[in-house]
Amino acid sequence: MDQHIAEAIGRPDLIRLDDRLVCLRFETMKVVSALAAVRHLLDTGVVRRGDTLLDSSSGIYAYALALACHRHGMRCHIIGSTTVDHTLRTQLAVLGATLERMEPCDDLKLDQKRRVARVHEILADHPEYHWMRQYHDDIHYLGYRAIADRVREETGTDPLTVVGGVGSGASTGALTRYLRTPDDGPADVELVGVQPYGSLTFGAQHTSDPDIIIAGIGSSIPFGNVSHALYDTLHWISFDSALSGAVDLLRRHAVFAGLSTGAAYLAARHERERTPGRTVLFIAPDTGHRYVDTVYARHHEAAPLNHLTPQEVSDPTELTLPWSRMPWNRRPAPAP
Repeated sequence: MDQHIAEAIGRPDLIRLDDRLVCLRFETMKVVSALAAVRHLLDTGVVRRGDTLLDSSSGIYAYALALACHRHGMRCHIIGSTTVDHTLRTQLAVLGATLERMEPCDDLKLDQKRRVARVHEILADHPEYHWMRQYHDDIHYLGYRAIADRVREETGTDPLTVVGGVGSGASTGALTRYLRTPDDGPADVELVGVQPYGSLTFGAQHTSDPDIIIAGIGSSIPFGNVSHALYDTLHWISFDSALSGAVDLLRRHAVFAGLSTGAAYLAARHERERTPGRTVLFIAPDTGHRYVDTVYARHHEAAPLNHLTPQEVSDPTELTLPWSRMPWNRRPAPAP
């Protein structure tokens, strides 16, 4: 029996959509990394019960850290993006977390930079606070070991392709690292990362999506815990294409998930068709409730997925909207 709701929320569902396509569905994915990270900090004496944990978030991590703090008797201070909605703000308030929400900003790249700058200001005033550094510290990898074990046990698949948003690197990167190092020897696991246009993590900062940079899977600042050498292939997917993927996933498979899931599902379907000998698992990091008005209410705009095909490129300078695909071949990070 679980001792706290965070443990139940962090446990994902594995859903087989067809013989070679599997969805790893979370209610709130980053609960996994936040719980394990806070537990490790307590066990190693870096923090103590009652201390204040601080970080920046576009939404999912804010809720995850608030739950982890509630579980372990910590205080929580969040610098929130403009994308933090009323429902989440209310939950954070009731959970006892302090939320500083940035002023409205049309440029989510600027919003991300402003949030991190605010974190540094707070640390200057409160050096006793502990910055969780979700974008920089691979302590957030720890929680995915148990999930990798479960994926290996339930899929029983070798070879396997993992597809998901890159974000801070802790979900796709950690899961793949643990999948590739089982006790019985290296496994055949490929990793396909999904990015929005405008994200600098893999060198696409010169591009932009006229609708939105998909918060949570892209970056306008360097992320220290993205291990570039883990990734085999990259997909850059626009808002409109991700919307089409999310709507198709709900319509075809009844899985109600967020916008980044729509992008991952679109990329996963493509990878499944390219590699008939592999099972493809894609990550759904959250539910679709935050996207009812911005995505699902526009379901009539969704394009049939068989009308969408990625542009194959060999270098980020060749990226074009609405969807580009590039072999990465486990190379190191691009030069700044």
